[in-house]
Amino acid sequence: MQASAVTEGVPAGPARGGRSSPLPGAIERFLLQMGQFVQMLGRVFAWTPRPPYDWRELLRQMVKVGVASTPVVLLTALFTGMVLALQTFTVLKRFNAESYVGSLVALSMVRELAAVLTSLIVAGRAGSAMGAELGTMRVTEQIDALEVMATDPIHYLVVPRVWAAVLMMPLLVVLADGIGIAGGYAVSVVLMGSNPVSYVNTSFQFMNLNDLLSGLIKAAVFGLLLATIGCQQGFHTTGGAEGVGRSTTAAVVLASIAILAADFLLTKLLF
Repeated sequence: MQASAVTEGVPAGPARGGRSSPLPGAIERFLLQMGQFVQMLGRVFAWTPRPPYDWRELLRQMVKVGVASTPVVLLTALFTGMVLALQTFTVLKRFNAESYVGSLVALSMVRELAAVLTSLIVAGRAGSAMGAELGTMRVTEQIDALEVMATDPIHYLVVPRVWAAVLMMPLLVVLADGIGIAGGYAVSVVLMGSNPVSYVNTSFQFMNLNDLLSGLIKAAVFGLLLATIGCQQGFHTTGGAEGVGRSTTAAVVLASIAILAADFLLTKLLF
């Protein structure tokens, strides 16, 4: 009672040793996340060439990242190509240049849209799953059990997931390129009545090998980012079931931001 009487009427303020502004705390959390990401990426590269090689786990993760994500990726690419063709056709028709719709759709999908949209979808589907799986293993002390058995959890859990994403993302992007161009063809030729021969010819007239390779390079880098961030968030989970939810959400949000930022940097370097 005496303590409460003494403290009563004292204005509230920051705790001793606390910060009066949230900015330093936000910067500290950002630097901590970056440090954890760089550390995990370095450990992944360090453990990759070391035996034993778990090929079965790698194939299982490739199926989860690539094959299981194929339907939603193809649907997204299909409607993206269709909408892109519909928008560009109505604009180019004003200048009697609707024959170049195929070129615009093909270059947009191959250079940019297929890689970015596919990566965002896989980040929401597979990246969040990685964060949830590793987060659950962390809070249930399964990762601690691996360390007790002298098994490095990065080698056993993270390396197969990261390289499965790196290997499967370019394949998904190739499928997205094809289905996106096909969706543009369906709208431009079937719906809008454009010349089919002209659409096919212009689709590849201005495309070169660098356009295709740039999209595949972006896909591989995005796969590396989304898998590493998802595993990093799950690996450093704290706080039980609520912490797993936070890690899953953070894995999707941070991976999406990293993909968009890396897309700008890679576009600047490749073109």
